[in-house]
Amino acid sequence: MEHKTANPSIECTVSSCAYHCSDRQYCSLDAIKVGCQESNVGSCDCTECASFRLGDHGTCCK
Repeated sequence: MEHKTANPSIECTVSSCAYHCSDRQYCSLDAIKVGCQESNVGSCDCTECASFRLGDHGTCCK
């Protein structure tokens, strides 16, 4: 696996993401896009990381 540089401004616990820094709980992207699952957002549960890309180094969220 290639070495990724952790971005301390973006914490992440989704180890299945291709951008996740496996040795730390951070994202390696410079920025992320936050998206909505529904057109009328009324809670945090309706949002998602729209920058997520499935990687090959894990399958779970912590």
